[in-house]
Amino acid sequence: MASFRTAKKQNKKEDGVLKISFYSKEEITCPICNTNFRREELLTGSGRQIAGSLTDELHRLYETSAKYGDVYPLAYQSMVCPSCWFAAQPEDFLKAPEEKIDKLLETREARKTDTALIFPPVDFTENRNLISGAVSQYLTLVCYDYFTPEFSPAIKQGMAALRTAWLLDEMEKKYPQQHYDWLSVLFKKKARFFYQQALKRETTGQEPLAGLKLGPDTDQNYGYEGVLYIAACLEYKYGEQNDQELRRKNLDELGRNVAKMFGLGKSSKGKPGPLLEKSKALYDLIKKELKEFDG
Repeated sequence: MASFRTAKKQNKKEDGVLKISFYSKEEITCPICNTNFRREELLTGSGRQIAGSLTDELHRLYETSAKYGDVYPLAYQSMVCPSCWFAAQPEDFLKAPEEKIDKLLETREARKTDTALIFPPVDFTENRNLISGAVSQYLTLVCYDYFTPEFSPAIKQGMAALRTAWLLDEMEKKYPQQHYDWLSVLFKKKARFFYQQALKRETTGQEPLAGLKLGPDTDQNYGYEGVLYIAACLEYKYGEQNDQELRRKNLDELGRNVAKMFGLGKSSKGKPGPLLEKSKALYDLIKKELKEFDG
C-alpha cells in the first residue's frame, strides 16, 4: 500500500521558504485505491492572505503578500488522492458511493489523460500551487459525476466549475497567451449549466441544498440566495447572446426574477450587504441592456 507525505510542523521555513500550508497528522485512506496520504491544508494568519476586492461572481481576490507571495485559498479546498486522482470536497471524500468505486477505479487513467489535455503536468505528492489547485477543482467537477443525489452533486459541480474558472483566470494573469482565459469562460458556462440544474433538482426534491456550504468562494457562505444570485449572474454573462429576440426575452424574465429574489427597492436587512449590492448592480445592468433593445 502506497503512502505519501509525512506531517510537517506549522509556521516553519521549508527549504528556506516561508510555509503557507501544512500536512495533516492523520493519514487518509483513499476509498477508491486504498492509498494512504496526508491532506495539505492552508495556514492562516501572519499576513498570508491579504483580502482584496469581491468580484461580481462573489469571488474574493487576494493581494500579493510581500512575505509569502501569491496565495490561492481555493487551491486547497478539494481533497485529491495523489495516486488515482479521485477528488471531492473533504466532507464527501471518504463517503464515495460503494456502487461507484469500481467505476472510479476503472477511470483513473482516463482522469489523468483528460486532465493532461487541458492543464500542464501536476504532481499531487508535491505542495499545491496555482496549477495543481486548478486541477484539483477540475477533478472534483469530474468525480461528482459518480456521486448519488443525496450528495447534491449538481451544486458541487457548479461550484467546482466556477472555482476552476477563477483559478484559470489567475493562470491567465501569470502565464498569458496560453488560452487560459478562453478555458475560464468555458468552465463558467459549465458552471451556469450546473447551477441551473441544482436549482431545478432542489425544486423537485431530488437534490437538497439546505445545510450545505454553498460559498461560492471560501471567505463567506452566501447560502441559498447566493446560489440564486450566481445562477442569475452567470445567465446574464454567459447565456444566449446570438439570438437577439431570445436574449431580450431572457433578460426581461431575468430582471423580474432578480428583483423578486432579492427584494430590490425594499428593506433587506437580512441579506448580506455585498450580496444585495451585487444584486442591485446586476439588476441595473439588465435594465440598461433592455433599454438598448428599445432604442
